[in-house]
Amino acid sequence: MKRMLSIALLLAGAALLSGCPKKHNVIEPPAAGTQVPGAGNTQEGASTSGRPLGDAAGTEGMNGMGANATGPLARKVIYFDFDKSEIKPEFADVVSAHARNLSSHPNLKMKLEGNTDERGTREYNIGLGERRAQAVRRALMLQGVAESQLTTVSFGAERPAVEGDDEAAWAQNRRVELVYVQ
Repeated sequence: MKRMLSIALLLAGAALLSGCPKKHNVIEPPAAGTQVPGAGNTQEGASTSGRPLGDAAGTEGMNGMGANATGPLARKVIYFDFDKSEIKPEFADVVSAHARNLSSHPNLKMKLEGNTDERGTREYNIGLGERRAQAVRRALMLQGVAESQLTTVSFGAERPAVEGDDEAAWAQNRRVELVYVQ
């Protein structure tokens, strides 16, 4: 009897350990030309051409922001502390500016791309990147952005902004990128 119980427990343990691996949702990076960033230098999220920031017809220069773009709307990356998903106070103006822009132009959509540095397992980093993207999503929605305007994706450590094995490189990789999409 004792032996049968041991065999049953052994088989149950083996079944648990050999179960199907967790299925990860992998979203491919966007194809070239799918990003539609904001227009030139403007005040309070309004475009000088009458088009919303993020309108393809008003884009120019790198990332569509124009060579002289300044202010919070020109910033499209939010950086995080190590192993954290809380938005730092210094990025509140960036979130607010993009929230105003999205709220006043309901046809715009934004993808929030969560990223991490290389430390940690792949699974952990995918989860952390998702928590970071969701934190930015919640902050935007609290400021009036419609849920239908936002999507999130986590790349974990798969798309580093900077290569390197030091704090300076890692700090640049712990981020959420705000990408206007069509």
